[in-house]
Amino acid sequence: MTKLVTLITGASAGLGVEFARQYAAKGHELVLVARRRDRLDALAAELGKARVVAMDLSEPHAASRLLADIASAGEQVGTLVNNAGFGLVGAFDALDSARQRQMVDLNCGLLAELAHGVIPGMKRLGHGGILNVASVASFQPGPGMATYFATKAFVLSLSEALHEEYRKTGIHVSALCPGPTATEFGDVAGFGGNSAVDVVKMTAEQVVAAGIKGLEANKAVVVPGVANKISANSSRFLTRKAVRKVVGIIKK
Repeated sequence: MTKLVTLITGASAGLGVEFARQYAAKGHELVLVARRRDRLDALAAELGKARVVAMDLSEPHAASRLLADIASAGEQVGTLVNNAGFGLVGAFDALDSARQRQMVDLNCGLLAELAHGVIPGMKRLGHGGILNVASVASFQPGPGMATYFATKAFVLSLSEALHEEYRKTGIHVSALCPGPTATEFGDVAGFGGNSAVDVVKMTAEQVVAAGIKGLEANKAVVVPGVANKISANSSRFLTRKAVRKVVGIIKK
């Protein structure tokens, strides 16, 4: 018999860990995917309802290999949390070109390919959920993090389109758009310790709870927190020129 699972990418740290904890608490069977097996194993041991797949999702053909692994395990993805991704801070020409391409491939390409791979099965089931982790960065250009902001704009646009395409099929599709969150992300990206960012940080628990609630309600876009809602809607009361200048100042 096929086992219905919740697939969480980027599950070894930050929001991924919290998604695993909150979905496990809801009784979901989990498949946890990330590069660091030691962290995945520790999380699986804590939760007791998880299978671990240690895989670098930025590698070519990672999505097809992951989906083949799930099929061979006799599993069916009922909920997909597309959480894997990273950001980089710096001038566009100063950042490594190959690393930026890797960011585009992971943040956009892998996310789209996994969604494409699980939707047919969800259609056969008559239900399912895809939660794509975007960002408040989705809503504006980001000088100093140009490529990262652009990848998240892709995630938001794709998610909204899929939400509309599949809203009558029983498949929920939501984009979760958090702002600064207390995880490792900022340190990896290179802006840890930015006081302008730190002052509005939310906890991973708050962000994940909002994302899960929003997906269950089939909200196309979920922006947790008042400060983040203001940021996401800034283009409604500021010109695009002003928005990009403000973002550039914050990144400095």
